[in-house]
Amino acid sequence: MTTFAIIPSGGIGKRIDSSLPKQYIKIRGKELIAYTLEIFQKSELIDKIIVAAQSEYFPLLEVIKEKYHISKLDKTIEGGKERQDSVFNALISANANDDDLIVVHDAARPLLSQSILTNAINQAKTFDNVIVAIKTNDTLVSGNQFVQGYIDRNSTYLVQTPQISKYKILLDAMKLAKNIKYFGTDESMLLYKASNRIKIVEGSPNNFKITSKADLDLFTNICDIKER
Repeated sequence: MTTFAIIPSGGIGKRIDSSLPKQYIKIRGKELIAYTLEIFQKSELIDKIIVAAQSEYFPLLEVIKEKYHISKLDKTIEGGKERQDSVFNALISANANDDDLIVVHDAARPLLSQSILTNAINQAKTFDNVIVAIKTNDTLVSGNQFVQGYIDRNSTYLVQTPQISKYKILLDAMKLAKNIKYFGTDESMLLYKASNRIKIVEGSPNNFKITSKADLDLFTNICDIKER
């Protein structure tokens, strides 16, 4: 069994005021995506990494690969218009076997721990489809400007990445979504739409996605603490 990490990196990061997409912004001299790639490079359970990105960033990704010794970066392929297009392009480029594991992880989640990654991969070997998620601690409401209802937080999770599936299961789910023109915000929505069972694995608040300037500042502060 081969385990592939797919890193969709085609986003432009509209909520961060930068001329660069957020995943290529340098934090303490290192591109954000480099921190993420190092996680999968260090994992003994990851065999190959595929990055789906805009073609104009291929040279930069090659520089990152060489500079930070990301030897597992097997392919850099053209991303698509939507996230799931990018993941699909990476998936079909993998030349994987049906039971190989596909680990999809956001480029802008640079604080994934090795323990969570390892646990999620091992769980996927048994349950086929796994998402990393955390329980919600705050009161949840629905509404628009005014409260219209309350949501039971005891059965509610915040979904993170990685999301892991067997190759054929994910490919079939993505093909179905493509055929019916269904777009989800992540792979788990496509798997669920295709009637697959998905195992929830415990994540961590530290495994947050950088989407705003405040997130970027928080990650910078964490990097400063680690360097002390």
